[in-house]
Amino acid sequence: MTRPPVPPFDEASARQKVQAAEDAWNTRDPQRVALAYTVDSVWRNRSDFVTGREEIVEFLTKKWQRELDYALRKSLWAFTEDHIAVRFQYEWRDHAGQWWRSYGNENWEFDADGYMRSREASINDVPITAEQRRIFGPRGDDEREHVIPLR
Repeated sequence: MTRPPVPPFDEASARQKVQAAEDAWNTRDPQRVALAYTVDSVWRNRSDFVTGREEIVEFLTKKWQRELDYALRKSLWAFTEDHIAVRFQYEWRDHAGQWWRSYGNENWEFDADGYMRSREASINDVPITAEQRRIFGPRGDDEREHVIPLR
């Protein structure tokens, strides 16, 4: 089975892959998200190391229990035949009600069938007020291809 688009990527297919990842993560459904990765996918997410779909599901389940009202934006940064680099921002609130904007970069590597075999994410959290929020759920069709501002 393949997960299009598949390598080798061009700019259009790399952008499609990034948008598909954003859309999936915005569902906050760990089972659905995990299906985009190889069964033995390896991750570094901040200081956590995750291997395989089962651990991905466990990791994401805990993440979205902690990061409430999570909403994500990703932008293509660079690509080669089977690698994609993205920058992203997401907003969420903790159980105390504090809002956060998390900034990060990811490096992805894909297998020939279009499944992600590795993901490395570096992320920093910045506290924000509710008034400073700018991401309110999944991206609408009118927002597609908009670059996320740095601040």
